[in-house]
Amino acid sequence: MSASRDLILSRVRSALRDAPVVPEIPRDYRPAGRPVDLDVFVDRLVDYKATVHRIRSQDVAPTVEGLVSGAVLVPPGLPQAWRPAGAVVDDGLAPDRIAAAAAVLTAAAVAVAETGTIVLDASPDQGRRIITLLPDVHVIVLRPEQVVAAVPDAVARLDARRPLTWISGPSATSDIELNRVEGVHGPRNLHVLLLDG
Repeated sequence: MSASRDLILSRVRSALRDAPVVPEIPRDYRPAGRPVDLDVFVDRLVDYKATVHRIRSQDVAPTVEGLVSGAVLVPPGLPQAWRPAGAVVDDGLAPDRIAAAAAVLTAAAVAVAETGTIVLDASPDQGRRIITLLPDVHVIVLRPEQVVAAVPDAVARLDARRPLTWISGPSATSDIELNRVEGVHGPRNLHVLLLDG
């Protein structure tokens, strides 16, 4: 196998002998640290067909209760004050119990204003990935300081060793005739509760 490898590499070197040297590509074209525009973030979410609610922290539970009729699933680390009455805590629930929930309520790790993307990293306030896939409605609570301007800012805040899920709107795909189909790969409805202050 070593002889074959050497033969292939020698042929590649021979083919590249007269090729020009590739210049170094600058990587400073999109620096992190730009100011955040929450209105841009909201516009992107709405464009992706998510529903945005700008509320106070103490209004999370009542807002969820007004949005959802039925069981709301929550991860074990979600703050108690955000949980609606009768919330079902995911303590390793079976998939059929998760799918039976009307909605799931989670926090998020970070969000990107420029792309309208929300990132989950399976922290205790976000829970297992399965709980954000099976219910028809996903409600995400975001604090303004979690929203960053661009993807480089988000990457700088994230731990690449964690299971990252990047969400840009409700689950949607297109069929062969390019008709939009929602809910195939996750929730058909995404509500973002953007906390004021």
